[in-house]
Amino acid sequence: MNHETGELVKYRLSRAEEALEEAEVLYKSNHLNASINRLYYACFYAVSALLLNEGLSSSKHSGIRSLFVQRWVKTGRVSKELGQFYRQLFDYRQRSDYMDFVSYEKEQVLSLIEESKAFVCIIKSKVMKGTG
Repeated sequence: MNHETGELVKYRLSRAEEALEEAEVLYKSNHLNASINRLYYACFYAVSALLLNEGLSSSKHSGIRSLFVQRWVKTGRVSKELGQFYRQLFDYRQRSDYMDFVSYEKEQVLSLIEESKAFVCIIKSKVMKGTG
């Protein structure tokens, strides 16, 4: 991996951590839909870094999801549950950002915050190891 790509990987991991912090601030302010948006982006940035670490990328969210599933979930390098969580979080984000009258319960969002933290931590450890 060249220096520029390595810096981008680090940046995306940093953005993942930042988005988790933003999600918590929004949660505490009772902005639950916005919190879900930031949780999704935290996971997206982490997965994007993981793929970049292997020289892979996509300009579309669907492409990132597809590459993650093909290269990491289906091969068993991460659990199917992790892949399902990422897909579910994408669906929640889509609904909360683009559909009317969508709301989530505080307990559900709090659970998603904890799961997202664990997701980012797992993905980050895979990136840091440079292996699957």
